[in-house]
Amino acid sequence: MQTKIKSSDSSVDSEGGMVVERRFTSAGQDPFDSFEWIEMDVQIRNPDGSMADSLEGVKLPSGFSGVPGTVCAQKYLRKAGVPKYLRTVPEDNVPIWLQRSEPDHERLQTVDAAERMGGEIDGRQLFRRLAGTWTYWGWKYGYFASEADARAYFDEMCYLIASQRSAPNSPQWFNTGLHWAYGIEGPAQGHSFVDPDTGELGKSTNAYEHPQPHACFIQSVSDSLVGGTDSIMGLWNREALLFKYGSGTGSNFSNIRGRGEPLSGGGTSSGLLSFLKIGDRAAGAIKSGGTTRRAAKMVTLDMDHPDIEEYIDWKPSEEEKVSALVIGSTILQKHADSIMESIWSFDSDEGRFHQKTNPGLRKAMVKAIHDSVPQAHIKRIVDLAEQGWKGMEFEVLDTDWQGEAYTTVSGQNSNNSVRVPNSFMDAVQSGDEWNLYFRTERDAAAGEGRDAVPCRTVDAKALWDKVAYTAWACADPGVQFDTTINEWHTCPQAGRINGSNPCSEYMFLDDTACNLASINLLHYYDLDSHTFQIEDFKHSVRVWTATLEISVLMAQFPSESIAKGSYDYRTLGLGYCNIGSLLTHMGIPYDDERAFSICGAITSIMCGESYATSAEMASYLGPFPDYDRNSDDMLRVMRNHRRAAYNAPAGEYEGITVLPMGIDSKKCPKDLLEAARSCWDRAVMQGEEHGFRNAQTTVIAPTGTIGLVMGADTTGIEPQFSMVQYKQLAGGGSLRIINQGLPSALSRLGYSKSEAKGIEEYVVGTGRLSPSIPHKLLSNAGMTSEKLSKIESELPKVFHVRNAFSPDILGKEFCIANLGLTEDDFYLDEDGNEKCSNPWFDTLSHIGMTSEEIEVANTEIIGRNTIEGAPGLKDEHLPIFDCAQPSGSGVRSIAPSGHVNMMAAAQPFISGAISKTINMPSDCSIEDVREAYNLSHATMNKACAVYRDGSKLSQPLMSQLVDSMDLDEEEEGESVVEKMVEEAASALPLPEPVAVPVAKALVENYIASKRALPHRKRGANFKARVGGHSVRLITGEYEDGKLGEIFLLTSKEGAAWRALLSQFAIAVSIGLQHGVPIDAFVKSFTFTKFEPSGMIEGGSGRVRMSSSIIDWVFRELAIEYAGRDDLAHVPLNEEDLNPFSISRPEITDQGLSRSQGERREVQMTLEAAVGDVDAMTRQAARERGFTGDICEDCGGSQMVRNGTCLKCNECGSTTGCS
Repeated sequence: MQTKIKSSDSSVDSEGGMVVERRFTSAGQDPFDSFEWIEMDVQIRNPDGSMADSLEGVKLPSGFSGVPGTVCAQKYLRKAGVPKYLRTVPEDNVPIWLQRSEPDHERLQTVDAAERMGGEIDGRQLFRRLAGTWTYWGWKYGYFASEADARAYFDEMCYLIASQRSAPNSPQWFNTGLHWAYGIEGPAQGHSFVDPDTGELGKSTNAYEHPQPHACFIQSVSDSLVGGTDSIMGLWNREALLFKYGSGTGSNFSNIRGRGEPLSGGGTSSGLLSFLKIGDRAAGAIKSGGTTRRAAKMVTLDMDHPDIEEYIDWKPSEEEKVSALVIGSTILQKHADSIMESIWSFDSDEGRFHQKTNPGLRKAMVKAIHDSVPQAHIKRIVDLAEQGWKGMEFEVLDTDWQGEAYTTVSGQNSNNSVRVPNSFMDAVQSGDEWNLYFRTERDAAAGEGRDAVPCRTVDAKALWDKVAYTAWACADPGVQFDTTINEWHTCPQAGRINGSNPCSEYMFLDDTACNLASINLLHYYDLDSHTFQIEDFKHSVRVWTATLEISVLMAQFPSESIAKGSYDYRTLGLGYCNIGSLLTHMGIPYDDERAFSICGAITSIMCGESYATSAEMASYLGPFPDYDRNSDDMLRVMRNHRRAAYNAPAGEYEGITVLPMGIDSKKCPKDLLEAARSCWDRAVMQGEEHGFRNAQTTVIAPTGTIGLVMGADTTGIEPQFSMVQYKQLAGGGSLRIINQGLPSALSRLGYSKSEAKGIEEYVVGTGRLSPSIPHKLLSNAGMTSEKLSKIESELPKVFHVRNAFSPDILGKEFCIANLGLTEDDFYLDEDGNEKCSNPWFDTLSHIGMTSEEIEVANTEIIGRNTIEGAPGLKDEHLPIFDCAQPSGSGVRSIAPSGHVNMMAAAQPFISGAISKTINMPSDCSIEDVREAYNLSHATMNKACAVYRDGSKLSQPLMSQLVDSMDLDEEEEGESVVEKMVEEAASALPLPEPVAVPVAKALVENYIASKRALPHRKRGANFKARVGGHSVRLITGEYEDGKLGEIFLLTSKEGAAWRALLSQFAIAVSIGLQHGVPIDAFVKSFTFTKFEPSGMIEGGSGRVRMSSSIIDWVFRELAIEYAGRDDLAHVPLNEEDLNPFSISRPEITDQGLSRSQGERREVQMTLEAAVGDVDAMTRQAARERGFTGDICEDCGGSQMVRNGTCLKCNECGSTTGCS
């Protein structure tokens, strides 16, 4: 550490600006000289070991080695537009060292055009670009007491970023300093800014001179389709500006009318969801920051909106569509291949395209129909085959979150939340109903001073249950507690807080913005003394508060209203990350009262020191413009923050309904407790004297990407997700992230070095090939020591030891010389690199290792991914290593209440809110989710979101990665039974049409595996009188129409007889379900003789006499399910006494046909007719010359073409503009 010059407590200078202390740097010394610099080739690999991206010669501090450097290089280094030569641009009163730069065009003309521009390749370029820009704007507008303070600030900020002690949000990395450092310019994009000199709004004339450093936006939207920037369509344009420059935005859509509400021009509203889907599609088309970071968006809706139920159901229904697309595309390809194969494998050209002459084609078509492939599509496949097509390739979709299935459905580009007031929670508790209101009625009632009339009333508990279910099913919606949010609102005179940013940490007025930064807490923990460096932390909070304030000054915004709102309130978002890892290093479980107190104290220090700095800046720059109107409310909120630091009794809080969790002085270290209280003493005192420069100063952001750049094991306020994580990066590739706090924690807990090493290797593996894989085996395969060293260097980057031996790692020459691969197995990718067409080639199996040997080696080299069961680990220490999810093969995880209580510990000391996910294991219940939401409300959290492992079909962060090598991806072929039938038929000396039934009977007679019946099944119900005794035969069928069970009921006197008949039916059913053919029963039981017997009345009408009840039963079954018309007394074509008797379906060229008597036509059962009324209506409409579409307005079927649109002849509505 460098010499400390000045204490932060004495830094207020009301006349001249901020005096900046040097805690980490020295005057006259380059701050980057404090670091060891490394040059690295950054590689990101896919799970199979192949390369996803690479950058060569990147220079970064040694702390960025590995994951931090990889992410920093991929995400934040500017890839283009950086001039090879620069020159400074002189400005009055700007020190030479702080002047901005521009391209030196004269010198650039001396080099080849292709070499004039490039990208950032050195971390010093990146860090100076950020710190220099902040210093430049701060100097120009009077933030520093002197040039020496400005230089100290610049050096300290360079150090804080380069040392990974802290980092700004992603838009700062993307945008800040491109104009100041490199003179990069671009056409204006419609942004606005406030001139710091005049306070007047202006339009940006250059896309980069005023950067867009803000990550978090809240935007208003009016109930107007078009006509202004605040309209629905205007919002999509504003969102696009934000997404392009790497920011996120949220809006509360509760002002938009619900489905069915009247429109001013006549007609009714199509509802909220139709517009949300448009915005979702627009957001999905834009990559954030122009790179691979996904667009970030929050959609919020009040619980009293008339479309609230449809909104809650939106995401799970869309997720189900993804499943349907994945399943359907796979089924379609499978059956297309099968149909084509059946056609072209037929041994005669004549009749190969007709099912009557090609049994294989008929069989393939029947299977396709059973799998719900549309018959029109089946016909298309056959038609194309007739035109000479030998095969068809469809796009087989998957559940990749960047794949076509997800991009096809809606609702995947936003986080969804519901806004829950205390009145709703009270209704849930008391079992009351909840009113929903049309927006037009609500607004009219407000204007008339009366109570609004609800449009609908729902059960509050049922609605709350729906929220819990959908969150369990697909991780949305999150919950925002409206009453708590607005009770801690610092500026209520300016309006209510209605929404939040995408991650829910920024909650403030509509049309405002917040820029974020986070501090890496672990860097402030001294591992030798086991103490938290409070003064270093306070210093970092102070300079970062100034940095974020300067960022408001220099920024441009996507609209005038946001520019004005951000200027008037100057909200900031300073936070921290890595508290989970900090607690692990301290040897304290995450779910522990000591942890909650430490979290509360550190958060209290951060927020109190930040507000104290804001008051300090207000002393020489003035408070935010709208402070005077809101001063009483803001000071009330500040006093409540201070009361929580002192854990004041309930009666002392002002205007609070739900009480906060104060700091437990008995559980908190003394130095942290004293600092937590003193910071708030000073903040309240200075705020009362000077006011505050900023309406808000702190939030807890998710810090996903910047957490990786800082080398943090845990993001935001989260615990460790698992002992080893697998992070899929949006730009491709995956990283294996190991819990780096494990060795330190074990040392802190008193384990010896050898004990700790054994435990660590149990979790993460040895990272060495030997002795797990015999050296002789590898040597005999041609692997030299150099080759083995290269393989070992790849082990930290792969997910299975097999992947370290992939062809792309071993190299083309080695694979051809030693593994039997050929030139044809390799190709050149777009970058000219040699790639193997089979990156999953299993080298270890090829050189002689068995699957069992490989798995044993993998466990030893890569690790078990869990600490449970580690040698020598004490049971009482297991809670310290508990993670959000069970790790590896372990079963332990942090309880949901632990997550909620940690949030509750921090929330009283946060201006905004906390971006925190309650991670739950896959086996948690809907009740667990509901209880987590209830506890969040009771503990005064402002917002809550849950994520159940596996609740998304594809999740970017996985606690376990299944090695694809272990999945035998064999296509699902014919069943074992069908294969046996095929083989038996080929062995019989009979023609195929005759051989197949015989083979089927032979095979089925010898198979005894049970086939489960569906829960809902069709069947037949026969009622007859046999010899004067009433008998009822009821059947149950499989989906394919085969008989699966029977029930026999009789009115014959005698309980024993009825029971015996019932048991007989059960025995027959068991036989049927285990594969006994119906023919076997028919052969055994027809013609049996015993009373009652004689004339048959009723039944199917085709059996007139029977020798017993059993004889009648199996005659009916044989006729119905075995086609045994020979056992009927009445031929089908002579008389059909049963009006419901219809023959089994037959596939014809015209489609599925049934015969009834002598008539042959399409017929439907009563159930089918009821279930497919729409299909019949569409068919009838087409027969009458209409399109067959159904009008969405009136439900009529008289739709005709009207240009490129459709018009309804019944009501006149159109699907277009006319």
